Amino acid sequence: MGRKMAHDALAMIEYRDSPPVCLIADSQAALRRIDETAAAAGCRVAVSLVAEGEVDWGKACAPGAPVLVELDGSGAESATLSLLDWVQREAKAGQRRAVISAASDLTDLVAARVHDRHISHLCQSAEPERVAEVAFASRRSPQRLHDISRDDGPLLMKQLSEDVGRIAAILASLSEEDDSADTGAALSETGGKEEPGVDAAFVRSIIRARRLRDQFFRGGLFADPAWDMLLDLMAARLEETRVAVSSLCIAAAVPATTALRWIKALTDRGLFVRSADPQDGRRVYIALSDDAARALTAYLRAVQRLAPNAAI
Repeated sequence: MGRKMAHDALAMIEYRDSPPVCLIADSQAALRRIDETAAAAGCRVAVSLVAEGEVDWGKACAPGAPVLVELDGSGAESATLSLLDWVQREAKAGQRRAVISAASDLTDLVAARVHDRHISHLCQSAEPERVAEVAFASRRSPQRLHDISRDDGPLLMKQLSEDVGRIAAILASLSEEDDSADTGAALSETGGKEEPGVDAAFVRSIIRARRLRDQFFRGGLFADPAWDMLLDLMAARLEETRVAVSSLCIAAAVPATTALRWIKALTDRGLFVRSADPQDGRRVYIALSDDAARALTAYLRAVQRLAPNAAI
């Protein structure tokens, strides 16, 4: 009888090869939320911690296991900064992937401290998207992350990369146009008079016209975050103002997580340039690269010549 019971007990044990993850949050409530997401993604929790005080994260976390971070802003800033800096170093060194889900008012702080391509930054994301990101981050991977091929990413990121590649190619072709030929055409079309330069007011009018569409059509119908961000950064460049990551996410007119993905992809392609705020290490600014600005100026001038009042 005893042997039968033992056999039945062994038969009930479920052996799973669930990927291990390390959960870190800045509050117990945040820890519970990321724990639920990890469970829904089919992960096994190896470490579960609340970030407080001085912690040696390298010793506290399982080697190589992806880190899932949940920040609601209720923890001590010093502990949060220490955690984010460690996650950035680990990802940059190819030691582990990470998913950071943070409240919207922490967008600039997170963007300033983490920006490696192996870190996903989520902001106010719905649970299905959170689960998908965690599931991807926890997949079995080669010993070093930089050995992963470009095709290893999820379909959404692959498509985004292809779209950014096309944008980069188009802007590069514009910037390579012969300046003298462009000037000659401009003088010919304006009767020998020098054409007016592109100014911030013209760019802002284009942005306002694009937002006006949302009053008549569903916003998602014309979602084009890359173009909206390019225009916003162009206007800021002409106005000689700086744009923080959180402001650029708003200009993108799409969910914050989507905007953050585009910012990372466009920065990786060299169209955007990151610069730290020298007076505040919790903030980073985004600007157009010089090549992107030249290409966008050439395009806007061409539009201005064809239809000065056009809304694009």
